[in-house]
Order: sequence, then structure tokens, then C-alpha cells
Amino acid sequence: VQQISGMLTELFQRARLEKPGQVDPRAADFTLSLLAAMYDRSGTGYIKARSAAAALIALSGDTLLAKYRAFFQFYAVPVGKMALITRSALRSLLSDLNQIPAIVGEGCSLSCVEIAARSCFHGVLNSAIVEEKFVSWLRSEPAVLLWIPTCYRLSATAMVSHQARCK
Repeated sequence: VQQISGMLTELFQRARLEKPGQVDPRAADFTLSLLAAMYDRSGTGYIKARSAAAALIALSGDTLLAKYRAFFQFYAVPVGKMALITRSALRSLLSDLNQIPAIVGEGCSLSCVEIAARSCFHGVLNSAIVEEKFVSWLRSEPAVLLWIPTCYRLSATAMVSHQARCK
């Protein structure tokens, strides 16, 4: 938790420099509190860096494709010169991401994580998949992660302005 706190402080300090007046000075503390509520419910002082990274990626303002590729990079395992994501790693990613809607009472059960993992590997004979297959599956908007593209679309539309007038 202390290491993550330091990284968040540095991250938000840089963001404040890039966007003066747009970043709350308490952003690092708020983010750490959210991560602790999601990944350290028993107060052990330990949060897996990979879990925290998954949450920060999911909640970032980056494009969906960039998020999906980042998920792959954090959860894939090297196999020779390639990186692949295994069923186990996918389950771990889905469980970590499921903690975000769960914090507001909208998470799903472990069975829906397993169903999603099976759907990703449907028709795959190997025990792991390449990035393109993983990203393609995420682009199909699996139900367990439907909140990610939905939040992205909501944030993207918040920036839209038009000159139409209502009567």
C-alpha cells in the first residue's frame, strides 16, 4: 500500500503539472482509499500491484483499445518470444476488474467470471491465447465487462457539445 501510495502521489503530481487546476490535491488519497476498499478489505496493508494497475487502467480516460492492450500486457505470461494470456490469468484479470463494480454493489459472482473465461477460450485448443484473440473478445463486449465500454462512452459523450437548441 505504501509503494502504491507513493506511485499515486507522483502520478497525480505530474497530472497537476500537465493540467493545472483540474486535479484535486486529494486525488492520490482518494484513489488509494478506493483501491484499498476494493483489494484490501481486511486491512492487511497489501494490494497486488497488478490488481491496482488493472483498476487504474480500467478507470483511466484512455481509449478502449489502449486499455485492452494494457490489460493483456499486465496479465500475459511470456512464452518464448511471445506473450500469451492463460485461462488462469484471464480469471485473475476478470476477478480483479469485477471488484470495481462490486464496490458499488454491482459485481457478479465467480460463476460469471468462469462463464466469461470459457467464452473467451471458446473454440481455442491451446491453453493460452494471443493478444489479438484477447482484444477481439473484449471488443465483443462480454457481459461481465460491459461496464468498461459503457463508462468509456459516457465519458466520451461528456465532452460533446452541439449548437442545437431545445424548445
